[in-house]
Parts: sequence; structure tokens; C-alpha cells
Amino acid sequence: MEKQKLFVFMIDALCEIDVHYMRTLPNFGWMLRGGALVREVYPVYPSFTYPCHTSIMTGCYPDKHGIPHNEMVKAGVYPVPWYTHRSLVKKKFFAEYAKERGYSTCLVNWPVSAGADVDINLPMCMPMHYKGDNPRQFFEGVSTDDALERYFWKYGYLLSGYNGLINGSLDMFTEAVAPDIIRDYGQPDVMFVKMCDLDTVRHKLGVESETAREQLAKHDAQLGVLMESIRRFGDFERTNFIVMGDHGQTDVPRSLNFNRVLQENGLQTVDEAGRLVSFDAFCHSTGGSGWIELRDPQDEALRSRVHAFLLSAKESGKYGLGYVFTKEEARERFHLTGPFDFIIEGETPMSFAYSLTAPLFTKTEPGDYKTAPGSHGGLPWLDHRTTFFACGPAFEPGAVIEKASLVDEAPTMARILGFDMEDIDGHCLDALLAAPYRR
Repeated sequence: MEKQKLFVFMIDALCEIDVHYMRTLPNFGWMLRGGALVREVYPVYPSFTYPCHTSIMTGCYPDKHGIPHNEMVKAGVYPVPWYTHRSLVKKKFFAEYAKERGYSTCLVNWPVSAGADVDINLPMCMPMHYKGDNPRQFFEGVSTDDALERYFWKYGYLLSGYNGLINGSLDMFTEAVAPDIIRDYGQPDVMFVKMCDLDTVRHKLGVESETAREQLAKHDAQLGVLMESIRRFGDFERTNFIVMGDHGQTDVPRSLNFNRVLQENGLQTVDEAGRLVSFDAFCHSTGGSGWIELRDPQDEALRSRVHAFLLSAKESGKYGLGYVFTKEEARERFHLTGPFDFIIEGETPMSFAYSLTAPLFTKTEPGDYKTAPGSHGGLPWLDHRTTFFACGPAFEPGAVIEKASLVDEAPTMARILGFDMEDIDGHCLDALLAAPYRR
């Protein structure tokens, strides 16, 4: 078979309900009319950006790839570092497999890819709330030197804090450098480009808003520029175009500060300034769920006491809890391990605050991404899931799969390029592929 090219356009917080509107847009619509579709793609647990992106890139669940959260949480410490570096991932990237097999590879704004072994890399590696004027410092040593030298002098200012943007600046930088990469490097064989702004809008305004539709239209236009770049400077006819999301989002009306519950029941102590003094149990937030960390995970008496307390809190109905999972249950049911001993979830969608001093319940409002009106990070089946569609010579026009998992995407892409990935959790979605690529 003729050597294939692969272009992946990632839209953070793309939901399965977006497909109907995307069909009306010129570039997404072109792909959907002539391509293949997975209507609902289930994220991994927690449905958080960094675990999901790592599962997409490795074909593995978090217990195998080692990225359970966006942040390296630690009781009483905030802010904490994020999982940005490739060395933290325990499994090989799909893009690294491709490079080993002679494909030129490129990642633009991909999470947990700092220092990844690809040909062109400008990773997602800036601290979330950076407002300074020297963003290049975060890219030094973890990006490819040639790409950094080619583009940062011209576009680095888009990442500087003085422009008044946070996630918006990431998309502005990405939409500036990605067409130049296609032109300057003659279209890498395998290219992943990630956009953030739909996620930002949905955190702020909820899942469905006119602003979200406007943002989808902007992403369509960005994809159009990249497609035209490939027409002009690459090989459009041999390119397989994929649009995917990492997780959906869910509307949440309120946030629960479970650390206040722990304080009120003698499991946590804070001082007058609101600083953590001591704890037997501490609640971290993944947005849609709460991770309970024990002071001493080896203390079986403490474990039993806290477990009984959590079950009692759930049964009381006072806090709106619907689920309590032990760490063993989390691994067995969701393939998740991490710095927690229990996980709690709402009976209906709600977010979990991480503050030590905020009220027990608060109405969600724009601000922190974990406690905003639109949230994720909870159970994979919550409204809404994400989606996946693709077109190109390797995909069967009109093929539809109703449901799949994020971990199935890497082995499907690997099949297109003619290789298999070792010791992964996902499987190839053969029904999406043209006959020569099926087994």
C-alpha cells in the first residue's frame, strides 16, 4: 500500500452533540460527508485533559501510562506542578513508534509531551497562570531546537501574559506556527495539533452556548487554513485527516467543598489563616470527582474508619454523594491508580472544590477550571462524551461506529501507518477503515 500521511486536529472538550452543528460548517462538514465517524468516544477516568491526551497517544489507561491527573497533587499544597514532561509517561507514544518506522513526526501544543522523541515538538508546557513576558524559558530544553529558533522570535509574544490571554494565547500561538511548520518542513508525515479554546468557553459558560458555536466555527476556520497549507505545501491526497476530542463537558450547578466536611468531622485541622495543620484525610479535586488522600495509607484502622465515614456521608444524603470507590475498585473498574485512597462522586453532576476555607456548597462560577459552570474530570459516561471523525484514503466513507474508547484511537492510527503498538489496552476500530487496512 502507498505510504500514508496523518493529520490530527484535537479540539479540547469537543462533545458528541457538536457533530450536528459541525456538519453545517465548511471543513468539518466536508470531512463528515466523505468520512467515517465514531458517534460517542468515552474518555478515561478521570475525564481530565492530561490523562485523556496521554491515553490517546499511548492507547493505554492511566494505570498503565502513569498520568492520573493534570496536576501532581499533594495535600495542602497549591499550586502544584503539572504533568508536562514526557519522561513521566510509562508507555511509548504513538508518534514515537511512527518516528522509529521512518515517518517524520510533529506535535504542536500536545500535553505531557515536553521532551518527547519526535522530529518537531512545541509542547504544551507553560504554567497555566503564567503572566510574564518570557514564555520561551518553559520551552527551552523540552522543544526541538530548530522549531524553537524558527518560530519563537516571531510568535512567542502570543504566549506572553501582557496580552491579557491565558488559553486563548495558546490557540493563537498554535494557529500561527502550525501552517508555517507545514510549509517549512514540507508537511510532516504525522502531525498532531491541539486547540484549547472550546474547553475554555465551556468552562466559563456551560456546555451549550452561542459562544461555544462561535468557537466551533473558529476551529473550523483554523482547520481550513491547515488543510489549505497541506494542499499548497504537502500531499493532500495521501493525507488522512482526523478530528477528535479528549473529553466532553458537563453542566454543573454547584460545587462541594468536601474538605469542610472532613474538618467538621475531626479528620482535618486548619489554622486561623486557613492553612492545613494536620489531616487524616484530604480531598483533592479532579473537577467532577474528589480524591481522598489518607495521612498514612498503611494504617488499616484509619482506612477502615475513613471508608465507613465516606459511606455514611453518602447514605446521609446531606452532601449529594452518589459514589464511593476504594483505590482497588478504581483500578478494577476504571484502570486508574494515583495518589488517592478513595474517590467520591456526586449523585448528580457537581464539582469538587479543593479550598480549605470556602463554604460547604457554592454556586459554580467562571474562574478555576475545576469549579466552573462547565466541568469534566468525573465518570466517563456523564453527559457529555466526546467524538471522533476522519476522512482520507485509509477511511471508509460513510462508516459509523456508535461507541468506542479513547484508547482505541492510537491502535487505529497505527494500523493506517502499518505497525502495531505493544502491550496496550485499546484495539483497532476496523469498521472505520477502508478494506485494505482491515484485518
